[in-house]
This record gives sequence, structure tokens and C-alpha cells, in this order.
Amino acid sequence: MANTLSTKTLRDKYRLAQLDNALRVGLVAEKVCMVDRSASKTIQSPYMSAVSSTVQAVAGTYSPAALTTTDDTLTVADEVITATHIFDFESTLSNFDLFMSANKEQVNSVVSAIDKWVVNTLCEDGTGTYTTPAGGFTTAANVSVILANIVSQSAGYADMMNGLYVIVENTDLTGIIASQVGSGYSYADAALNNGFVTSMLGVDIYVVRSGTFVDATTTSASGTKTWTNAGHRVGGVKNVTTYAAPRGVKFEEKGVTGKTGLEVVTIGYIGHKVWAPKAALTIDITLA
Repeated sequence: MANTLSTKTLRDKYRLAQLDNALRVGLVAEKVCMVDRSASKTIQSPYMSAVSSTVQAVAGTYSPAALTTTDDTLTVADEVITATHIFDFESTLSNFDLFMSANKEQVNSVVSAIDKWVVNTLCEDGTGTYTTPAGGFTTAANVSVILANIVSQSAGYADMMNGLYVIVENTDLTGIIASQVGSGYSYADAALNNGFVTSMLGVDIYVVRSGTFVDATTTSASGTKTWTNAGHRVGGVKNVTTYAAPRGVKFEEKGVTGKTGLEVVTIGYIGHKVWAPKAALTIDITLA
């Protein structure tokens, strides 16, 4: 049977597969947040306020307390867009497939933009706080102390079973790697033989590029958000915040009046929420 799929359809299938893989594998946001890909613009809080239990002598009586709830919603109010134009002569005369090359570059750009947006929103809205010893992560002796404090602030909560994490920039690795290879026996051997070990003290370590944690007010990086995160990192308990990506990311190809070839556009909608009842489990780490 003849293949009746158009060239554009085949490109779209490839793009979606490549992007879906990149988002799931490359995004730190996918690793530390609950992910909602429904078409909802508004998402209700999955948590309610805490209830208290009373221990008393056997009496069979009780005093019911009013259950208090606070309206808490995630509203998708930001979008990520990247676009390029491929002239017909560029596509025709090129020695390689410009559409696939453009797709790869757009995928990398979208992944980087989403991660920066979610990571900074996570850091900005978490109410847990911690200031590192002088030198931050770049001082090897500080690393185990910092991670121990993340564990300490999160310990005792049932949510801790979700796992713990810390997100650092690549420049922090000088201290983290030195700390790992200076650790005892089998752990140091693993670091020395296999390179960077991505977990210490039960805390998963995720690395983003230098310049991810920034100060920004409604810029092309922060959208509707305001961040004050320069000199900060973030950590805490996984999967107690929500990252929304309604129906994933879409692609468009369109002709433009006055130009040969096609515009190639990638667009997606994003939202993020640190839910109030669990906000203390996301720790804003200030580097000293």
C-alpha cells in the first residue's frame, strides 16, 4: 500500500516524538513536579488544610472542628514560543535537512526556556528557607552540610517518601564533585570511576546551566512572573508542586506574504503552582 502521508505530516510526527522525548528526559521540571497535561486553564489545589487528632482518656466523646479550606488554584497564564523562517532557496540548496535542524534547535530552546521558568518559579514561591555556609556548593566541605539541612527540613513528613532533590548550576559542581570523590570507600570509588554521582544522602542532584537562577520582572524569560533568585538555588520534596503543560507543545508551518519558504513555529502554554499547604517543603536556598 502506498504511503499517503504528506512530507509535513511526517515532519510533524518526528517533531512531536523528538520534543516529547526531550521534555520527559531533559526537563528538570518533569523530575521534581507533578505534571498536568490536561487542557485545563485552571487547576484546583489537590491539598486541603491539615486536620488535628486528639489523644485522650477513653470517653467516647469528641468535639468536631470546622474544616477550613483555602481557595488555591493554578492558572495557566504564560506561553513559550520560538519561531524561525526557512527560505525556499535555503531549504533547496542546503546540504542537509534544514527543517529537521530547525526543529532540533527549537526543541532545545523550548526545553531550556520551560526549565528556567519552572525552576525559578519553584524557587520564588517556596516558603522553606535555608542559607548555606560561606562558599555555598563550590566549597566541598559545605555540600554534605547543605544536603543534611535539606533532609532535616523535610524529615518527618509523609511527603518525604516522594524523594528529595536539589537543583544547582553547573558551576556548583566543582565543590559537589570534590565532595563526592572525598567521601568514603565505595561511594568515592563510584564517583572516581563513573564521574558525577547524581545522588548524595538520599537527595537527588539536578544540574542546570549557569545563569538559570536570575532576578527578572516580566521579561521574555519570566513572562508574567517576577523573580529574585540571583545567588539562590532550590531543593526540597519532589511532587508537591504542579507544572501544567496543557496538551503539550504544538507546531505550525505557514507561508508568509513577501517571502519564499515557510515559517516554523513552536508554541506551548505553561503554568506552575507551589500549593500553600505544602509550600514549606520547597526550600529557597540562599548562597552565602
